[in-house]
Amino acid sequence: MQRLRVWSAWAVACVLTLLVAACSGSPAPDRHPALPTYGTSDINSRPTGALRAGGTLTLPIAQMVTQFNFDHVDGALDDVWTVDSMTEPRLFTRDVKGVPHAVPEYLLAASVTGTSPQVVTYRLNPKARWSDGTALGWRDFAAQWHALDGSDPRYLVADTSGYDRIASVSQGAGPHEVRVTFKQPYADWRRLFTPLFPAAGYDTPQRFNSGWQGQLPITAGPFKLEAVDKTAQTLTFVPDPRWWGTRPRLDRIVFRVLDADAALQAFLNGEVDAVNAATSEAYAQLEKARDSDLRIGSAWDEVHITLNGAGGALADRSVRNAVQQAVDRTALADVAAEGLPVKVPLLGNHFFMTNQPGYTDNSRPYGSYDPEAAERALDAAGWKSPGDGRTRVKDGHSLTLRFVLSEGTNRLGEDLAQLVQHMLAQVGFQVVIQQVPASAYAPQYLEKGNFDLAIFRFTGLTYPSSAYAIYRRPEKGQAFQNYGGVGSAEVDKLLAQAVGTLDEQAAKKLYERADAEIWKLGHDIELYQRPQILAVRKGLANYGVPGLGDIDFSRVGWQK
Repeated sequence: MQRLRVWSAWAVACVLTLLVAACSGSPAPDRHPALPTYGTSDINSRPTGALRAGGTLTLPIAQMVTQFNFDHVDGALDDVWTVDSMTEPRLFTRDVKGVPHAVPEYLLAASVTGTSPQVVTYRLNPKARWSDGTALGWRDFAAQWHALDGSDPRYLVADTSGYDRIASVSQGAGPHEVRVTFKQPYADWRRLFTPLFPAAGYDTPQRFNSGWQGQLPITAGPFKLEAVDKTAQTLTFVPDPRWWGTRPRLDRIVFRVLDADAALQAFLNGEVDAVNAATSEAYAQLEKARDSDLRIGSAWDEVHITLNGAGGALADRSVRNAVQQAVDRTALADVAAEGLPVKVPLLGNHFFMTNQPGYTDNSRPYGSYDPEAAERALDAAGWKSPGDGRTRVKDGHSLTLRFVLSEGTNRLGEDLAQLVQHMLAQVGFQVVIQQVPASAYAPQYLEKGNFDLAIFRFTGLTYPSSAYAIYRRPEKGQAFQNYGGVGSAEVDKLLAQAVGTLDEQAAKKLYERADAEIWKLGHDIELYQRPQILAVRKGLANYGVPGLGDIDFSRVGWQK
């Protein structure tokens, strides 16, 4: 199951941080305690003075990073977000409750200094410099705005939201002050320019699209890329001696490409220092593993199945609605919960997690399991059943859907796909499961709409405007993050109003209306909020599950 951050989606997406679970046994969710409360964090927080200087942290990733530009459509992955947060300016970081705070190494202050129009003034740290020696300044902001505002289709961007509302970027009172003026109000302005990228790497489409392939040409963070080893499938980062902040405690961070099963065994063998334990099979092996701790928390992490409405049978909304109602979401969540120490809550909202303020369940009736309603919808759409559980037909064509999975998908992802295959067969669909290379899954299948069904995750979208790119209609040849192309003028209108509404309660009402419309459109099958359970090496500090916040790798280290 692929994990995607949409953003600027702090939102990862995506590492293939895959789930591993068996589809066996009877779920007993009532014996599990509830998920941790809103903002719960479990990172073994320690002051940096309590950590020893030096040491290596080795972490698994599911595929080699080839595009290090997080704002590029091929770079909107969770692994890329992690790398860029270590090596590029992160103006704001979120705390355990998802509240953003300025990072003083880059940003001394930032605030709204005008409301008609909205103006945001940034005061940059004069010490902050790019690896080419240039000070951070207004030209970097201007280049990023021009690249990401959607006005030039040559920039292959993942998300234009927020940037498309900016009217101008200029120098403020001095070389370390930046003024950003908006043509339309934007409530989540703090999510912009994080990461901040250099003008020298963004000022032409060629540099934006190709200059970050396989390399980090210019950086300004506590770490720098030391080596890309394609043979060993590793990325190695070391502290950057030019860093003006507190030196990181670690000597080296190594990211190693491993599939889910291999990552689990590598942890048990002491070869990597953290691994996903949020599935029954993994948890059973890791619960009592030697020299390890289990860290459990709650984050913005949703699992869903995208429906491709760009062509074929799923171009008909009534058929997409039939798919939604033919899938027993509760049964799938129960499979995901089996053997875990926490519940796996069903999701009824596309913008807010169940433990996040603003959550309302808008899933009915399309998120309710109702195979009879699904059959009626298919009958009305002209897909006739030959009977005896055979595949429906219309105009000589069979009702066949292609469920595309990455070959990196582990046991749980495969089990869920097979269960969906079985459920849809009960109402007359034939679902063909096709596994494709992990490295091709996003660029050759998701981004090109080369699928009917695809299961993956969006993570880290604590700013609701971050999800705009998922649900807006594609335009000018760009899908943004709406890989299935399902949208409407009404959803676009509601989301455009919501992201520009500075009154928080009024904005939430607009998101609720948009969410109800998204369910009605059959954009996807929203499944569940994935629990965060990590097995980490004992003694590792300031790393684990940060709630709705971010990991600061400059503070990660080993206890003395």
